[in-house]
Amino acid sequence: MINAIKKFFIGSYGEFKKVVWPSRKEVTSHTIIVVISTAIAMAIIAAVDFGLFTLVQMLIQGK
Repeated sequence: MINAIKKFFIGSYGEFKKVVWPSRKEVTSHTIIVVISTAIAMAIIAAVDFGLFTLVQMLIQGK
């Protein structure tokens, strides 16, 4: 059991050495893209929500 755990961690360490980590510039640009995309999606969802809310209110009130 101990040997299996040891083998697992040795293998994991070897795999971590193969990872190509992104540069600070890449991380920053990808973070900005995610934040902007999220803000755009939030604005679209809020606009649709407001529009549907207004439509339902108008239908309920009979205007």
